[in-house]
Amino acid sequence: MNKILPSLVLTIICLVASALLVFAHELTKENIAEQKELKFSSSVEALFGKTDSKLVEGDFGDGIEAVAVTSDGRTAIQVIADGYSKDGINILVGIDADGKVSGIEFVSLGETPGLGSKVRDIPDFRERFYGKDTSPVEVDGISGATFSSKGMMKAVGQALNAYNNNKEAILNV
Repeated sequence: MNKILPSLVLTIICLVASALLVFAHELTKENIAEQKELKFSSSVEALFGKTDSKLVEGDFGDGIEAVAVTSDGRTAIQVIADGYSKDGINILVGIDADGKVSGIEFVSLGETPGLGSKVRDIPDFRERFYGKDTSPVEVDGISGATFSSKGMMKAVGQALNAYNNNKEAILNV
């Protein structure tokens, strides 16, 4: 009996803790979804300026989190990719009506401050991707931020692949 009681107490504690976690998740999941949508919308606005955009439903491939299209045919594709950190690069790639990269906006960046964060902090680096329309994307990387630079190339390439492989579905929304 003495050996069963501690196991029973631990089981009850685990069940109560699990129930509280489920309750907390259910209580906050709508707010978290709203915050993600707000962050996405503000990133689209930073990318294209004040414009109306519609989210496009569908599976566009690995790493593609969201796709939005504006009324004038520009597309914003949110991509999460590995840099130095797993899933450390979360960007929005703007693609113009001609299918070329026209802008890049960071949703979040989990790369090493001062090193990997150079991909965000050096505007010239983002501009190296502008005008690209096919994958793989090759640009000169940033010294000291090799993994992050390669992660950016991969992310932009994923966005272009998603756009080129699903162009009709994206633009006919």
